[in-house]
Amino acid sequence: MDLSDVALFCSIVSAGSLSAAGRLSGHSPMAVSRRLVALEAELGVRLLHRTTRTIALTADGETFLPLAQAMLDAKAAAMAAFSERHEGLSGVLRVTAPNRIGRALVVPQAVRLMAENPLLHVDLMFSDRIMDIAASGLDVALRVATLQASELVAVKLADNPRVLCAAPSYLARHGRPERLVDLDEHTCLTLHAMDAWPFTQGGKPVAKRIGGRLAANSVDTVRGACVAGAGLALLTYWDVARDLTDRTLVEVTLTDTEPERLAIWAVLPTKQHTPARVRRFLDVMKEELAAHPRSRTP
Repeated sequence: MDLSDVALFCSIVSAGSLSAAGRLSGHSPMAVSRRLVALEAELGVRLLHRTTRTIALTADGETFLPLAQAMLDAKAAAMAAFSERHEGLSGVLRVTAPNRIGRALVVPQAVRLMAENPLLHVDLMFSDRIMDIAASGLDVALRVATLQASELVAVKLADNPRVLCAAPSYLARHGRPERLVDLDEHTCLTLHAMDAWPFTQGGKPVAKRIGGRLAANSVDTVRGACVAGAGLALLTYWDVARDLTDRTLVEVTLTDTEPERLAIWAVLPTKQHTPARVRRFLDVMKEELAAHPRSRTP
């Protein structure tokens, strides 16, 4: 089967007519018609109902269209794989991630990949809200969640547990809470979308309602206030990894409960034909995250 004829069939469907497809491909309407007839003869079915003005898919055409698109996608993936073997990664890598993780983790790895692959371009979109990756044309979304691999096309990159933390200056003034109930006596810094803090107690989830004097709509704002000594915060490990390392923040461990355990997941729009640039990006992210024992995943 000539894949150029398959591509022409898809172009006819997309353009809406034989003549429009001919203009896009540089062929006359008669040549387009001959090639379509040849493809139908090879398949032994009629793919399109056509008149001088309109076309419509037959039942067989509707069945064949996704198969045709899959064949073209497979060809593109094969060409890209062998091209990238010789020339390095190419195309545009489109990634979305939460703000803090995006700046701390994604940017350095994106810069590394661009340095290694002169033909690679990177488009980054950082936001703490969940984006529709298919509708936005994204290759991969990094998400911090309790996802299970079966629920989405997702790959677990690393553990990312929540961490109860505070600045040393805050703990020096107000003391260190020891039990979950002690949080009632402390100033807690909250996110708008999180009116209760998730913990586990005896293996069961516990939601602790928190009231604080400061609430914000971004992780960065809560983290900044926490570093400044304004109160306790419950953030994920990678939100505060650098602060914990340099001791601008310290972890607060409670004796009767522990914070919810989360993970960093890479969510992909499809399992089929993952581009080499996406596979390599996931590999370097895993390598970077594995260098930190707190976030290492089996």
